[in-house]
Amino acid sequence: MRYRHGGAVVTGTYIAERDGMAVIRLESGYAIGASPQRIEVIGHAAEAPPAGAGVVVQNPDLPEVAIISTGGTIASRVDYRTGAVTSQSSAGEILRTIPELGDVARYRDREVVNILSENMRAGIWQDLARAIYDEIRQGAKGVIVTHGTDTMIYSAAAVRFMLRTPVPVVFVGAQRSPDRPSSDAAMNLLCSAAVATGDLGEVAVVMHETTNDDRCAIHRATRVRKMHTSRRDAFQSMGSAPLGHVEYPSLTVNLSDEAVRRGTEDLRLNDALEERCALLQFYPGMPSSVLEAFKGYRGLVLAGTGLGHVSTDWIPELHSMIESGTTVVMTSQCLHGRVCDRVYGTGRDLLSIGVIEGEDMLPEVALVKLMWVLANEPDPGRVKEVMQINLAGEIQRRSI
Repeated sequence: MRYRHGGAVVTGTYIAERDGMAVIRLESGYAIGASPQRIEVIGHAAEAPPAGAGVVVQNPDLPEVAIISTGGTIASRVDYRTGAVTSQSSAGEILRTIPELGDVARYRDREVVNILSENMRAGIWQDLARAIYDEIRQGAKGVIVTHGTDTMIYSAAAVRFMLRTPVPVVFVGAQRSPDRPSSDAAMNLLCSAAVATGDLGEVAVVMHETTNDDRCAIHRATRVRKMHTSRRDAFQSMGSAPLGHVEYPSLTVNLSDEAVRRGTEDLRLNDALEERCALLQFYPGMPSSVLEAFKGYRGLVLAGTGLGHVSTDWIPELHSMIESGTTVVMTSQCLHGRVCDRVYGTGRDLLSIGVIEGEDMLPEVALVKLMWVLANEPDPGRVKEVMQINLAGEIQRRSI
């Protein structure tokens, strides 16, 4: 509708009346509040484009990429009933909003779930890995997974452990929904499509590298972390450099020597996960009684202080858990650097009761790896050995 407010004429959508003010979302994507008594409806906005407008043109000469949708901000719009951002767009709808994708590849789309990423769980990770495996078997030259950013690092790492892939598998999200003027969704998706058709041969996360619309970084799935709640450059490679970059708008992909190349690995799926695992961050004064909640769990990852410590009061309780069959892995809250429990007395005591040093694994990645190892390693005696072997780039030869 068109509205006159004072001397100005604006076009927008009436959302609701809140606190005595009318909330109108403008065509620009921003919302304004105005006194209802001062607003005059003066006409309708231009008609919406016909159905089918903006459909991506599929060029049969381009490689085929599968887009697998799970929801999240990248697939969200404002819900005008509540004024909140909710996940409600399918993969097909995403394609229709960014017709430039048709210049990079041709696409088929598949929806695994349509949720915000705080609702992710291990069973969905398994469904996702199976869907990716199925799409690659059916001939996809690359796979793009649209995902909410809050828990994308867990999902990407889980898929990396469950799946060996000869083609790029690219996780992508958005910090700001596509209907916002400052959205990063379109650029992230276009850069992801460039990676999905390129020479990469592993699972990666592709997101803005800077706050500007100039390039995206390609992060290894097991070495990336979301480091800011809302900035467009929130994702960073931890303890290592990114696998490469995508220049924008040229969509030129530059891979580092560390990146696994297309065709290096054979397609293989090992999708078993042990869900009775947990991640616990220690804080000073945290009572050992909290460990009661995890009795009976198969695995526990601790995010300890510094080189990998918890209070000495915890050692008897942890010893009891390990004796009862719980695998305990120590990581560090520091995020950079390596766990070493041989420096201080507390660390040596932890090693003596059977706590496993998590090397320089990120706590979240160590959790996902432990879930995978416990479900796939039949010999309990080898669990420690496998947890300390680099399987998917999660452990660096040298910490930086």
